Amino acid sequence: MSMETAQEIASEDFSQVVTSHRQQIFRFLLASTRDVDLAETLTQECFLKAHRNWAGFRGESSVLTWLMRIAINLQKDHWRNRRLQFWRTTRTNAVDVDEASEWLPSGESSPEQQVLARERVKGVWLAVEKLSGRQRSVFLLRFVEEMEIAEIAAATGLSEGTVKAHLSRATARVREQLGGRK
Repeated sequence: MSMETAQEIASEDFSQVVTSHRQQIFRFLLASTRDVDLAETLTQECFLKAHRNWAGFRGESSVLTWLMRIAINLQKDHWRNRRLQFWRTTRTNAVDVDEASEWLPSGESSPEQQVLARERVKGVWLAVEKLSGRQRSVFLLRFVEEMEIAEIAAATGLSEGTVKAHLSRATARVREQLGGRK
């Protein structure tokens, strides 16, 4: 097999990775940042970085876990490097909470129940926004991406016990915030 053929095969394989996982990575970054443009930029950066390192992927975790780890690290770097600028940008370009609640399907039967469900989603978004960065990431990976504790640990580089502790604290804070709303 020629070198060019091997590169073509690797490119096709990576193209399939992008097709399979782009939506999940983008959704996680959007839920984490609440900024469509920023989430799109970080998603592109994630896949560029993954493409550059694709030959070095050893399969010690799932591809999704590996990509999620890259996304989390890019998000951390962004927060670290642009914390103040990020908050100014978020306030002007943020996804509207009502708009975000529209993305979630509702199996509720009546319009009144749908309004109540949207209000509940709005409350969850507001509560999640108040979590620390690490708690927010763990919470979103568990409840938005539906990842298992071991997958979250692999993606974040935290131990399973630390993931469970952050998830427990995050869940308690979200419940507390929802309980405080009438």
